[in-house]
Amino acid sequence: MKQNKFPPGWNKERVERVLAYYEHQSEEEAVVEDEAAYEEEGQSMVEIPYELVPNVHNLIAQRQLQKQE
Repeated sequence: MKQNKFPPGWNKERVERVLAYYEHQSEEEAVVEDEAAYEEEGQSMVEIPYELVPNVHNLIAQRQLQKQE
């Protein structure tokens, strides 16, 4: 049996909590959360081609690991 792998700090329970949060979120709550993300300082929203998403995820993970060192 193949075991699922989670990113550092994640496990099955955390994934289930996040899924439950978003599955029970109203449309209005989702809009408010999305709009707040655009106003957060120190971050940018960028549209990228779907096929590049895994590359971007890897870059972000590498940067987070470097910050922990």
